Amino acid sequence: MTRPADDGNGLVDLDTLGWHVDLAGPFQTHAAQGLHAARVAVAHNYLYQLTGPDGELMAEVSGRLRHQGDIPENRPVVGDWVAIKPNQSEQKATIEAVLPRRTSFSRKAPGETTRRQLVAANIDTIFLVCGLDNDFNVRRIERYLVAIRESGASAVIILNKADTCPDLEAARTDTASIAAGAPLHVISCLEDDGIDPLRHYLTRGHTIALIGSSGVGKSTIINRLLGVDRQRTRTVRPKDGRGRHTTTQRELIMMPGGGLLIDTPGMRELQLWDSAQALDDAFDDIDTLASDCRFRDCAHGEEPGCAVRSAVDAGQLSRPRVEHYKGLKEEGTHLQQKRDELVRIEEQHRTKTVHRSMRSMRNNQLTDKT
Repeated sequence: MTRPADDGNGLVDLDTLGWHVDLAGPFQTHAAQGLHAARVAVAHNYLYQLTGPDGELMAEVSGRLRHQGDIPENRPVVGDWVAIKPNQSEQKATIEAVLPRRTSFSRKAPGETTRRQLVAANIDTIFLVCGLDNDFNVRRIERYLVAIRESGASAVIILNKADTCPDLEAARTDTASIAAGAPLHVISCLEDDGIDPLRHYLTRGHTIALIGSSGVGKSTIINRLLGVDRQRTRTVRPKDGRGRHTTTQRELIMMPGGGLLIDTPGMRELQLWDSAQALDDAFDDIDTLASDCRFRDCAHGEEPGCAVRSAVDAGQLSRPRVEHYKGLKEEGTHLQQKRDELVRIEEQHRTKTVHRSMRSMRNNQLTDKT
């Protein structure tokens, strides 16, 4: 990891690392205990690479925090601010607490488990990187925009590989129509074209995460912004244009001129987590029309008086966009039902455990009396 700026006294400037005024209050208790603030740069299975006032340290979580780590939200992730007890003689530290997150990008964990997976925290802007090659997909961009809305960060859409696109203007227009106001940049890393405007986002203390599928060029963009080939890159598969995993871990990178970048591995799938409000925000054109539907719970199917279907029939709204919106709604409802069922099962298990314990206590009391 690139070392953060030095304030002239041998101390790291926390503002350069993205320290936010909102963290000052929650950190007071930890500071009173003699703990220091640091930021997670790399998260391994049980080890964390930190950067902060004590330089770069390898750290483990405390026993108490490890116990709480059974809940995914309690585990440190890249971008987190943590309270640590440093051991400077060994360049190690113990993470005692994770400070409150301002934003966090997450998804449903891949597979059948009903579990949230945090990807990165305390992000100001997310570069949603999409390739303009054979893997270009407007519907996938819509899905990512919902997840970004849910995270609390701002979205910037980057269409890379402009040199491979046969109809660049059509791709730009289709993407702009669903961008919901997010800035849109069309670039070609191969030809080093369009990179300079991205540097304007790299302001001091501003954290940017690069999110997207494998092979869209996230690592190459970072290399171009750094001016050196720091991140390893690979070509996509010629047959289908799909990417190969190059980045294998999430990493916070300090930029020499200011700003921080979080590189993330490409995502094979992105299943939304808690997306109800974010979905309506990302599809605000549909949500606004829905308020004029005859029925409040209109599913925009065959119901009479559906304003959304009328807009589609009139050519004012894209049918594929509406169908994708409905599909994401159903996906979110299905996930919520599974989560509710899991809570019900866990509550039943807890109740049975309590009752079993109470019966055991009563039996022990009866035994003692006899």
